Amino acid sequence: MASPVVKNQKYIFVTGGVLSGVGKGISAASIGAVLQAKGFNVSIQKCDPYLNVDAGLLNPAEHGECFVTIDGAETDLDLGHYERFLDLELTQKNATLSGRLLQQVIADERAGKFGGKTVQLVPHLTNAIQDAIQLAADGSDVHIVEIGGTVGDYEGLSFVEAIREFAGRVGRENCLYVHVVYVPFIGTSKEFKTKPAQNALGDLRGFGIVPDAVIVRTDSPAPENVARKISMFSGVREDAVVMLPNASTVFEVPLSIAASGINEVLSRFTGNEKKPNLNKWKKIVAAQIKKHNRKVSVGLVAKYMDNEDTYLSVLEALKAAGWAEDVGVDIVWINAETATDKDFKKVDALLVPGGFGGRGVPGKIAAATYALKYKKPYLGICLGLQVAVIAAARRAGLKDANSTEFDPDTEHNVVYIMDGQQGKESTGGTLRLGNYDAKLAPGSLVAKTYGKKSIVERHRHRYEVNQAFKEAIEKGGLVISGTSPDGQLVEFIESNNGSYFVATQAHPEFKSRPNHPHPLFAGLIHAALE
Repeated sequence: MASPVVKNQKYIFVTGGVLSGVGKGISAASIGAVLQAKGFNVSIQKCDPYLNVDAGLLNPAEHGECFVTIDGAETDLDLGHYERFLDLELTQKNATLSGRLLQQVIADERAGKFGGKTVQLVPHLTNAIQDAIQLAADGSDVHIVEIGGTVGDYEGLSFVEAIREFAGRVGRENCLYVHVVYVPFIGTSKEFKTKPAQNALGDLRGFGIVPDAVIVRTDSPAPENVARKISMFSGVREDAVVMLPNASTVFEVPLSIAASGINEVLSRFTGNEKKPNLNKWKKIVAAQIKKHNRKVSVGLVAKYMDNEDTYLSVLEALKAAGWAEDVGVDIVWINAETATDKDFKKVDALLVPGGFGGRGVPGKIAAATYALKYKKPYLGICLGLQVAVIAAARRAGLKDANSTEFDPDTEHNVVYIMDGQQGKESTGGTLRLGNYDAKLAPGSLVAKTYGKKSIVERHRHRYEVNQAFKEAIEKGGLVISGTSPDGQLVEFIESNNGSYFVATQAHPEFKSRPNHPHPLFAGLIHAALE
C-alpha cells in the first residue's frame, strides 16, 4: 500500500544512457547532498530491474559488494554510496528489485486482490513500482530515485513507464527527471563523440520522458560545444546540461553539482534559492587531496582481485580512517590464493575482509597466523574473524581445526553452522543479516577502541565460533572480547599479547563515513603508524 503523498513533496528520477556504470549512483547521492546542504530532508532509493529478489546471491566479482542495511536488506553497492554521502541509515524500502515486486504482484493475484482482472505489466507492475516509490519517500521533502541499468534495456521498461506515469500521480511540477549519459573520446580523431548520448536521450524521449537536466560523464574535460550540441539535440536548456569529467575523488561531485547549472534547476524545482552550505564537502575533499607527510601500507588479503568494487566499503573505510589520522593509506592488494609471509612482511598492517567459500582461505589463515606471531596490526571482518579463530586453534595444537564451511568432516570444528541454518547454505535471505547488539568485555581493546560497553553492528554471515573450543582458541593467542547480549554468540576477538589484533563477526565498514570513520578502522591505522 502506498504511503500518503506529502503536500508539495518532490521527486527526482535519475536514469542512465549509453552504458551501465556511468555514475548514476554518485550523481543521485551528490544531488541529495546538495539538497541536504540547502536544508531539505532527503530520502533516496535504488530501483533495479534485475529479476533477483535481492542482491544476496549476485556474484560480487561481477556486481561488486553486497551492501547490507540496518534491517538486513542485501542490496546493490549504490546503497553504500547513498549512506556515505547522505549520512543516512537506509532500510529494505530503499532498495527495490523487480523480483520482489513480481513476487508481490503474483501473491496478490493468488490472493484474489485483483478481482479476476487480467494481471499485466501495465498497470499492475507499474503501479507496484509507484507504490514502492511513495513508500520509500514517506516523511521526506525530496525523494531521489535511481533507476538501475540503461534506458532501453528490456528488463527496465516497466520502471521507465512507471516513473513516466508517476508524474500523473503526483503532478509533473513535482517530478524532476535527470538523465546521465556518457560521451566517449575517440583517440584516433581526437574528438568527443556525442552521438551515443544523443541516441540515449532519444530513447528516453521515445518512452515519453523529456529530461529536465542532463549530466554528461566524460573521462577528461570536454569543450563547451559538447554541452551545446547535447542541448540542441535533446531539447534541454544548455544551462541544465552539466559536464562532469572524472574527478580525483567522488566526493568532489557534490561541489561540482553545486557549482553547475543543476543547482539552479534544483532551486527552481524546489522553490528554495538558498545557497547550499558545502563546508563539510570542502573539508572532506581537502583531506583527500592533501599530501600527507606520514604514510602507512595496509595489506588487503582478498580473493576477488579483478574488481575493486567487491570491497568498496572496506576501501572507503580505510581511506576515511587515514584522513582522520592525517596519514596517507597505501592499500596493497594481496592475493589470498598465492599469499606468503613475504607479502605480509612488506606491509604495516593486515586486513582480512569477509567472503564466502573455501577459495583463498588458506592464505587468509596464513595472514592471521603471521599477525599473531609477529604482532602485526590486524583487522578481521566476518570471515576475517573466523580464519583468525582457525589460526589460533591450530597454533594451540589442533592441526585440523577448521570451519565446517570448508571441511564438513573436521573433528575440531572451531567454526560451525548456526542452529537452524543447516540445509540453507546456498539459499538467499537466510543469513544472520542486519543490526545486532554486542556487549564488550570491560577493559578489552575493543571496548577501549569503541569507547563503549555495548555496540550495534551490521551482520551478514551464517557460521559462528564454536565456544566449545574456547580453551584452545585462548591457548593459541586470542581472547573473546565481545559477545551477543546472552553470551551465546562470539562477536569480537582480540589478541592477548597487547598488539592491535582485532576481529569482528560484523561488517563495520558499512557504518564508516568520510567525515567520521569507524573506530576499528581508525584503530588499525593508528596501530600501523606505531
